[in-house]
Amino acid sequence: MKIGVTGGNGFIGRYVCEEIEARGHEALVFDHHAHARRRPEAPEREVMLGDIRDATAMVELAAHCDGIIHLAAVLGTQETILNPRPAAETNLVGGLNFLEAVTQYQLPGVYIGVGNHWMNNSYSISKTAVERFVSMFNADRGSRVNVVRAVNAYGPRQLAAAPFGPGKVRKITPAVVCRALCGMPVELYGGGHQVSDMVWVGDVAKALVSAFEAAEAGTVLDHVVECGPVSSTTIRHVAEIVIDQCERKGYPRVEIVDLPMRPGEQAGAVVSANAETLRAVGIDPADLVSLETGLERTVDWFIATQGEHWTAPEPLALAAR
Repeated sequence: MKIGVTGGNGFIGRYVCEEIEARGHEALVFDHHAHARRRPEAPEREVMLGDIRDATAMVELAAHCDGIIHLAAVLGTQETILNPRPAAETNLVGGLNFLEAVTQYQLPGVYIGVGNHWMNNSYSISKTAVERFVSMFNADRGSRVNVVRAVNAYGPRQLAAAPFGPGKVRKITPAVVCRALCGMPVELYGGGHQVSDMVWVGDVAKALVSAFEAAEAGTVLDHVVECGPVSSTTIRHVAEIVIDQCERKGYPRVEIVDLPMRPGEQAGAVVSANAETLRAVGIDPADLVSLETGLERTVDWFIATQGEHWTAPEPLALAAR
């Protein structure tokens, strides 16, 4: 099958394309970015340039593939609060365009939701509204779309934000790993006491493609597939694991600094997943990559790619010479 992947050049999108190809299918990337860094041994992929807000472009994508996995969105929690319109327009209109396109051509599809679906920030609100549209389309329009709600995905190739990389949205793992490797204090909003499950990005890709194959086979689930670990943990525990791993690898141990909670998030928040829902798409939760293993792989990747995919802030880089 040729499977369209909106946002296919993004962090999760590239893993999804690799999982599609590993299962013998072909990935068709739909993105407004023409290029993404690729492994030398990876096959060339067809890329269709377009914007998910463009209904015509989305219908064209549907006309050239056998189904769509919809990942593209405007990300960010506090980053979208002061100006919610881009998130609302892109995520809501883009989600509706995806649903209209797969319904017109009677294609299977998968929509990715967010683990913090109940939070009152522009990202969570707009993403979760589309989950309800999926239910409406499946019930009243005959669509075949499954929803995979992923918690915090992490792993190699995730963009670091300033001052380490070009990312515009601060993500937990790159922020913690880069600081620990650079000898900088690890800053945690709300002290990191929020329960926020982490899931290996490759496992997210497996869940998305498995949910797509289920939809293609005619299994339209009446519930969301929640992609996350069996055991929950706090952000602070994640940071402690990373700091311990960096110290074992020969890097100076850094301290944790508590910061006030960011706008759009809640102190004491619990972002966890019912991992048992993964069984609906043939995935045993016990087979997910463990947090310790995944974080070590991620730390090793950041060590190996310093200066290529991320950099230390200039004063620290000079001090290291």
